[in-house]
Amino acid sequence: MDIIEHFKDTGALLDGHFVLSSGLHSPRYLQCALALRVPEHAERFAAMLVEKLSPLLESEKVGTVAAPAIGGLVIGFATAQILDLPFIWTERQSGIMTVRRGFSLTPGERVLVVEDVITTGGSTRECIAALEENGAKVVAAASIIDRSNGIADVGVPRVSLLEMDAKSYPPHECPLCAEGIEAIKPGSRAIQR
Repeated sequence: MDIIEHFKDTGALLDGHFVLSSGLHSPRYLQCALALRVPEHAERFAAMLVEKLSPLLESEKVGTVAAPAIGGLVIGFATAQILDLPFIWTERQSGIMTVRRGFSLTPGERVLVVEDVITTGGSTRECIAALEENGAKVVAAASIIDRSNGIADVGVPRVSLLEMDAKSYPPHECPLCAEGIEAIKPGSRAIQR
């Protein structure tokens, strides 16, 4: 499966002026919800992630798959299903990533964190911190797309299906803002300007 072609075909690759969940601005946005809305597509991406993770998974005995809500939920669940492992997620409560909904982890439980898109790695790092605060040992992270082109550090070994150099800017350095083009926030969090 050609990832970029799939994103284009499903309307998940958007051009314009966007505020990313990291707060950065970008002329390109990846709406993974559209790319993963057909279960067969989510399963295919998850299978590709599991294949890419296989060398790491052979040495690390993972017991649970986790994802940060909301972006990582679909791909995280699909990955857990292929690995036949339990799936949990973290979510923000009062702006802080936390483990909720009765999910619990045993001390030292080995966890794989799966995300849809990584730009700075912030959501993944917050997810990892919340899991570790609850006793987990996060052994690896994975994403469909890495907008940082391999630069983002999440503190554990990480793989992605596609690395891309997607331009992003702090709001005060954004050339689209300088042109007066209004930024929109198509993701799951409220607009940050």
